[in-house]
Amino acid sequence: MPSRVVITGLGVVSPIGIGVSEFWNAALAGRSGISAIRSFDPFPMDGYRSKVAGQIHNFSPEQYLPSHQADRIDRYAQFALVASKEALADADLLMAKEAPHRVGVIVGAGMGGMVMGEREITQLYQQHKPQRVHPNFIPVITLNSASGIVAMAYGAKGPNLTISTACSSSAHALGQALQCIRTGQADVVITVGADASITPLVFAGFCSLRALSSKYNDAPERASRPFDRGRDGFVMGEGAGALIVESLAHAKKRKAKIYAEIAGYAATSEAYHMVIPREDGEEVATTMRLALKAAGVTPAQVDYINAHATSTTIGDAVEAKAIRHLFKHRADKIAINATKSLVGHTLGAAGAIGAVASSLAIHTGRIHPTANYDNPDPVCRLDGISRSVQERKIRTALLNAFGFGSNNAAVVLKKFVA
Repeated sequence: MPSRVVITGLGVVSPIGIGVSEFWNAALAGRSGISAIRSFDPFPMDGYRSKVAGQIHNFSPEQYLPSHQADRIDRYAQFALVASKEALADADLLMAKEAPHRVGVIVGAGMGGMVMGEREITQLYQQHKPQRVHPNFIPVITLNSASGIVAMAYGAKGPNLTISTACSSSAHALGQALQCIRTGQADVVITVGADASITPLVFAGFCSLRALSSKYNDAPERASRPFDRGRDGFVMGEGAGALIVESLAHAKKRKAKIYAEIAGYAATSEAYHMVIPREDGEEVATTMRLALKAAGVTPAQVDYINAHATSTTIGDAVEAKAIRHLFKHRADKIAINATKSLVGHTLGAAGAIGAVASSLAIHTGRIHPTANYDNPDPVCRLDGISRSVQERKIRTALLNAFGFGSNNAAVVLKKFVA
């Protein structure tokens, strides 16, 4: 029997709150964190089709991090550090008492250090002074910069990995943390998802792809509306989620509180299209089925799904079709919500933030609302989606995350029972 793995600490930086308490209170209230982008200095917003995003306002890294550290790392790594710091404190995990080579760090990131990357390349082409490129440019913009920085901050000398599978990155990171512990490589894994890519170039790229919502530029809080008939694209977000994942034996030894158990995980590729999922939903259903099989549970035992639900016309319909395909007559009895309706699509951070929401739902028995679910689309209507808080006894939950490049991930979380 595989060794049991649990979640003992949570941390979050999001458009609806910095810190788990602020995030969760806002989520239960159904509060939207989507706001208008005023400008991409020096670019005005006139040339952008979409003008809204899930932005984190008034984030001052110096408030959370030493000033010398905050100044030398990209915004996405700042988010990762702040979230992991909270998660470690929440878990009451003291690194001084841990064997450093038994603590790993696995980060999911979709884009990496885009804030510094865009700034430096712009200055280079404007000023023609290659000698003025920031000396930390290369180590800061690499995708693995956040995992290295988190490990160095806490002296974690175990496996140090970065998973980059676009929007499924941090769900895969969570799954890899599960496997890392089960294979005996670590007792604890600081697992993080982080992204900060609301930048002039990245935002323009998503606009050109026609992936972003543009109908609600004058009403930003209404723009992210998964499963609703009025959805017209996803809303970019930024942030980080962190989870302390450890073996049950290790957690018991130090008498840690336990939010949830990670019971299973599946990773697949549709090998179909870089952006669009297969419209029949078969591959998404297969991913969920494999995760449940790995967890040793059946579809009949699933109580709750934290859906990928990006608010795109095709994506939401495919996920709903896959849920109906797998769960059949039970599909309408499962509680379902979409965290992206509140914070937007945080890209590489989405899976981790969804996992934080799922862990809290299991722990508290409360499932946050899906915002803007005003006019359910018949092609993806599921009775378990609600605009209000749902109070449920959750024994088994499913976290979905699907990314560009045909990358699918599903993670099974369970109520911990000794």
